[in-house]
Amino acid sequence: MPRSITSAGTERPFLGLLLIVELIVAVMLVGRPDTSAPEPAPVSPPAATAVASRTETMSDGRTVELMSLGGPTTQPLLDRVSGAMDDAVRAVTGFWGPDWRRDIVVVATASDEQFRALAGGGSDIAAATTDGRIVFAPGAAAMSDAALRIVLRHELFHYAARADTAADALRWLTEGVADFVARPATPLPGQAQAAEIAVLPSDADLDTAGSTRTLAYDRAWWFTRFVADRYGTSTLRRLYVRACGPGHPGVEAAVSETLGTDLDEVLVAWRRWLSQIA
Repeated sequence: MPRSITSAGTERPFLGLLLIVELIVAVMLVGRPDTSAPEPAPVSPPAATAVASRTETMSDGRTVELMSLGGPTTQPLLDRVSGAMDDAVRAVTGFWGPDWRRDIVVVATASDEQFRALAGGGSDIAAATTDGRIVFAPGAAAMSDAALRIVLRHELFHYAARADTAADALRWLTEGVADFVARPATPLPGQAQAAEIAVLPSDADLDTAGSTRTLAYDRAWWFTRFVADRYGTSTLRRLYVRACGPGHPGVEAAVSETLGTDLDEVLVAWRRWLSQIA
């Protein structure tokens, strides 16, 4: 499965809604997976970089290896990650279930060059999830605690679901579900914004920096919120597995099989749901 990414923006409102989010565009736009570049091969840190590592055990028994690649900000960032990790593990397990990797590896890079070597990300990316590790870019150290929690949950979901996610999985759905796990609920936007929101994003939207990418992640997130609200959180998980797992059918078939209606009807119901005033 390709890497997932989260953008370097830290706190953003959505169309006037007071929502603090970090998109792992992992996202950690908190990010979502990015198929625009091949999965980077494992790369050892530069020889001149001193690597510090410690391993901690979470409440559920999972272990987290926290690796610093030097610099003045990586250890403070990893300390904050450590403080937020138990909460992130609980959030991911609460949605996905307990059957995912017991070992978690988090790497904090000290330079853009290190981040590109280990995760293939650019300077506009805050974090990325690749095979076997979650990698934070240097800019992640500037995130607020609230934004870091969102990014960590988002990337940890990608980490947990990676083994059950196909390389050609629907990116908007993988990112939308990761944001569903990561982001706090907010009031419905209402009729004025519903028409703009209720459009499924494209890969090009997810790859375009700036407001286009932000709106694409919001659209994916609002769709997953609708599915969970209308059909239940467990059904959203089943939709992810059916639509994004190995050997998945097209999205129309996956929606029909899991939600019991066709995609066009679901989209109409989504727009109506968004138009409500909570």
